[in-house]
Amino acid sequence: MSKQLWNKGFEPDKSIESFTVGNDRELDLRLARYDVQGTMAHIKMLEKIGLLSRAELEILLPALEEISRLIEEGNFKIEEGVEDVHSQVEFLLTSKLGDIGKKIHSGRSRNDQVLVDLKLFFRDELKSLSESITKLFSKLLELSEKHKDKLMPGYTHLQIAMPSSFGLWFGAYAETLVDDMQLLVAAYNITNQNPLGSAAGYGSSFPLDREMTTELLEFESPHYNVVAAQMSRGKTEKAVASVIAAVASTLGHLAMDVCLWMCGNFNFISFPDELTTGSSIMPHKKNPDVFEIIRGKCNRLQSIPNEISLLTTNLPLGYNRDLQLLKDILFPATTELKECLDMATFMLENIKVKDDILDNPLYRYLFTVEDVNNLVNQGIPFRDAYKKIGMEVQNGTYSHSGEIKHTHLGSIGNPANDKIAEKMQKLLDKSGLSKL
Repeated sequence: MSKQLWNKGFEPDKSIESFTVGNDRELDLRLARYDVQGTMAHIKMLEKIGLLSRAELEILLPALEEISRLIEEGNFKIEEGVEDVHSQVEFLLTSKLGDIGKKIHSGRSRNDQVLVDLKLFFRDELKSLSESITKLFSKLLELSEKHKDKLMPGYTHLQIAMPSSFGLWFGAYAETLVDDMQLLVAAYNITNQNPLGSAAGYGSSFPLDREMTTELLEFESPHYNVVAAQMSRGKTEKAVASVIAAVASTLGHLAMDVCLWMCGNFNFISFPDELTTGSSIMPHKKNPDVFEIIRGKCNRLQSIPNEISLLTTNLPLGYNRDLQLLKDILFPATTELKECLDMATFMLENIKVKDDILDNPLYRYLFTVEDVNNLVNQGIPFRDAYKKIGMEVQNGTYSHSGEIKHTHLGSIGNPANDKIAEKMQKLLDKSGLSKL
């Protein structure tokens, strides 16, 4: 016998059931703890407004706590014939408690039940993601300070351009992660609103206390308008996807740099042998496979916002089953991005930076701008100084004195890592997310 919450006495066609449910049972296991959490808040509110007695609440809460323990121990499963996690929780309650278990759905639809589960899930995912970001951020700043005096070539158009430093390189990615964290905080704020009580999207004739469930579930505020609460399905996911894409862009770019700098033609950095891979026929090879996989995964993750946009564009008002597919897109994506961030942090803990890179005569033209500026400081007009150094390059007579004077904020001599750290800390303090 089917155990759907919407069962009205007939069995759905098996092929229809299989097609519409898809892999929801597997994905829903990640929502189980949140479904119990939301249900506990809901029934406490039902008791307050008189739809449950105190005695019934005191029976239901321990039963839900028992289900919560099953989930935490990894022993919770969605049984055959049960459509989703919401049905499974209610089925367990009614199997154990009878009619009392059937009362938990009063004043609630599966629509707002799913919404609150997802909001709680994404809220925790964003918190976890912020922790992984701050760990990588801290490692990058640490490396920037450690190697701030080690010079490296800077490139434009992949042509040798001007002197840079490893302090600037590591620090640049650290500060870019602050921008990504700004997006994460915005997505967190969008997520941190309570949809419970919106029911199927049009509210309820019961006198639901939505402020109470908001407080119990530690949301910042309710989604006040019940239609807006339902419209947040897809909107919340798109906000989370924007964070994933932004962080993936930063991380993918870093991974590309690492692959390039490890190449023998550059040979700026290296990793211990055990963190690289080899070739089946070339004994000398030490491949950057970890960063190539990070690059590939992050490039793919940047498609997530577009995928969600295509799925949700021009859907009619209210819930539509298309929205179920959002879980297929986002649930694996949050996990994959965290794995990439944590692996990047681990790899950077073992990075080796080469000394004296600019001693190679290959980089002798890195300093042309330095020498143009030196002439300007002597009173020569910029265009005349530029022409003079340019002619020396053309004639093969150019040579550089070796003096570099970069002192302004954010330059080689002053990478401003303390300011970057302060910027991130202020953001974290204001948002209440993880601390450095």
